[in-house]
Amino acid sequence: MAQLDRRTFLAGAAVVAFDPVTSHWLTSFPENTAAIQIPHLDGELVTDEESLTEAATDYGHLAHRRPRAVLRPGSVRDVATVVRFANEHGLTIAARGQGHSTFGQAQTDGGVVIDFRTLATIHEVAPDRAVVDAGVQWLDLVRATLAEGVAPPVSTDYLGLSVGGTLSVGGIGGASQHFGLLVDNALELEVVTGEGRLVTCSADQERDLFEAVLGGLGQFAVIVRATVRLVTAPTMARVYTLTYPRVTDLTAAQRTVLADGRFDYLEGQLVPTDDDGFVFVLEGGAWFTSAPPDDDVLLAGLAPSGVDVVDVTYFEWLNRIYETVEQIEALRLPSPWLNVFIPDATTDEVVTELLTTLTPADAGGVALLYPTNRSLITRPQVVVPEGPVFFLLALLRAVSPPDDAEAERLIAENDAQYARVRAVGGTGYPVNALHLSPADWREHYADRWPAVRSAKARYDPRRVLAPGQGIFEPVSRASGTP
Repeated sequence: MAQLDRRTFLAGAAVVAFDPVTSHWLTSFPENTAAIQIPHLDGELVTDEESLTEAATDYGHLAHRRPRAVLRPGSVRDVATVVRFANEHGLTIAARGQGHSTFGQAQTDGGVVIDFRTLATIHEVAPDRAVVDAGVQWLDLVRATLAEGVAPPVSTDYLGLSVGGTLSVGGIGGASQHFGLLVDNALELEVVTGEGRLVTCSADQERDLFEAVLGGLGQFAVIVRATVRLVTAPTMARVYTLTYPRVTDLTAAQRTVLADGRFDYLEGQLVPTDDDGFVFVLEGGAWFTSAPPDDDVLLAGLAPSGVDVVDVTYFEWLNRIYETVEQIEALRLPSPWLNVFIPDATTDEVVTELLTTLTPADAGGVALLYPTNRSLITRPQVVVPEGPVFFLLALLRAVSPPDDAEAERLIAENDAQYARVRAVGGTGYPVNALHLSPADWREHYADRWPAVRSAKARYDPRRVLAPGQGIFEPVSRASGTP
């Protein structure tokens, strides 16, 4: 989804007042009413049908919570102003980057959605870091940093995500085996807390807030600007596609290359075959600038049944699925995704059992399976299984043609599979279409729940932020609070 320039605001749709009696936004200021004038904004607050409809959907096309207004901020101050206003008048706030959530996580029923596409400036690119607004797409940042010979150490497969949205969740990719998640490579944040305070936080300043926000699912503060780590970038990528007939052959090879770190990039896929089965693919990448890698060394001991090797530019590799995802998004297909982290010790058992019932149609678009090292996951809000290694299983389902009944069936399958993973010590990577209650979230956070609850009370006591996640019950309106 493209960035949205503030000059594209719809004329005449801007809000000028709020009626606290009806909770309606007004585009003209009536006389002799209790309406409250909106504070000064550098951007605009809009209520036109097109804006509200867009904010009430996302990539998943499964949840449709309609806000009453959309803020297109012209500055960081606008975000703080509207969050404070929400606190005063019993409203909720959802931050939306590129709308790539799958189950209404960035939506709010009757509240205000902040559309960060208008807050998307790259402020600085230095040899070791970049300073960017939350609405910047990783694609734009990668283009800017590669021009300077540097890049983020980890990238998600799809670069069309926003920086703020990804840092609110975690951000995992094929280089996480060496560098952790994107949140592990954030150096500093500028955030607006649930009370509307604008705060700069890092490992050295307001550390509790910094650690709460990274991977915090938007519950404690809205990220408005971020400083992220950069490393020297290669110019080329040699990509190895290794095929295996059994999933246990794949995971054995993945454990080998994870242990010795021979590939710069490591992922894996469950690829459908024509006979309604799967073959299993290890995808490994080796970066280089001058001398190419030694194929024999990199393939030693892996014994695949098939090998394909290709050289592409590093940018081509990082951006390899952008156009495909954009084309899929344009189809507006229901996308009931499931992403879970499974302990290494039970991965083979869980996935083998799953494959007894999983069909290519049930798997949907893409099915990923790959390991990473737990020691590199340093942010406490990202909940991963115990043990030195865990696997990501991602079923990036898409229902084509759209079918509501089929989508609901797959969500029910997600619920069942999530329960199975939880039973063996696994956790969810929270970008899913799952029916999760506040009690389920307490189980997800387990021993961390008291700290999560305390951070919510400290930074967002009125529970204004991110209601679409469903983590906390709303504060009762009986006392006049939202």
